[in-house]
Amino acid sequence: MEEMTKRERIQAALAGEPVDRMPVALWRHWPVDDQNPESLARCALDFQKRYDFDLIKIPPAHTYCVDDYGLTSVWEGRSIGDRIDQERVIKRIEDWDSIEPLDVHQGVYGDQLRCLRIVLQKRDPEVPVIHTLFNPLNMARFLAGDDTYLVHMRRDPKRVGRALGALTETCASFAQAVIEAGADGVFLSTAAANYARLSEEEYLRFGRPYDLAVWEAASDGWFNVMHICRPNPMLSLFADYPVQALNWHDRSAGPSLATAAATFPGAVVGGIEQHEIMHFGTPADVEAQAHDAIRQMGGRRLIVAAGCTFQLTVPEGNIIAVRNSVDTWKP
Repeated sequence: MEEMTKRERIQAALAGEPVDRMPVALWRHWPVDDQNPESLARCALDFQKRYDFDLIKIPPAHTYCVDDYGLTSVWEGRSIGDRIDQERVIKRIEDWDSIEPLDVHQGVYGDQLRCLRIVLQKRDPEVPVIHTLFNPLNMARFLAGDDTYLVHMRRDPKRVGRALGALTETCASFAQAVIEAGADGVFLSTAAANYARLSEEEYLRFGRPYDLAVWEAASDGWFNVMHICRPNPMLSLFADYPVQALNWHDRSAGPSLATAAATFPGAVVGGIEQHEIMHFGTPADVEAQAHDAIRQMGGRRLIVAAGCTFQLTVPEGNIIAVRNSVDTWKP
């Protein structure tokens, strides 16, 4: 088969068509650099170029989506590269009443749009770019903390539901702005769709409607990815989401890529376990997982990647092994 461009390769994979090789990409956090739009853009561009990945996923600090609401955080050296939340915005249940939609062209959101524009200007035009968003339930979690937002949601669902509506307006406005700026899609992350935190009924009430509003705002994107973070995922709830791809911790949390692909019509993104195999395994271990992922999917509807971000101390050789695995695969 004639060599494809990166854009052609991703588009073919999303459509379930043959590819010259499997598309592949990784992403990680960039602590300190992620506090400045110019330096984050540089990191995202350099990372893709260095390893010849097939896409750029802009990976801001998770706090960016609520910084303009008043959350404060600090980088304290966590191995995954994320920040520690310090002063929560929501302390009392009445505090949800203060949450209103934001102007996403100002403040930290405006900085993220600047970062995106730099990446779009400087990337190879054939390299697709997607930007990371956190869904409204994640935003609520960051504002109040892991346990507090659940307690408040269950005690006063009407009050928290109104705040979720405001957060959704912010998130959807940013999704639309990202697409209008020229991004190829949105990478929307949720950490609430797991059985350790919520029931399916709760996610269908407090997660899905707000997710779908964000996806409606991003509907002009051709490369939209839903990411389901954490163990025990409610993956079946996302089978009919209007997105082109799903990403989750397929190796450590399940289900397998092939199992999910039986009910989800789009592409799956994953195949590499990010914490143990990428961090402590050998390049041969990494390559074996990538090859197994390609085998599971029969060489179709797959972007080889990790289930999530990985530790900053992952060996260089294992990152290279992920990229090389798609070249060494033989049916």
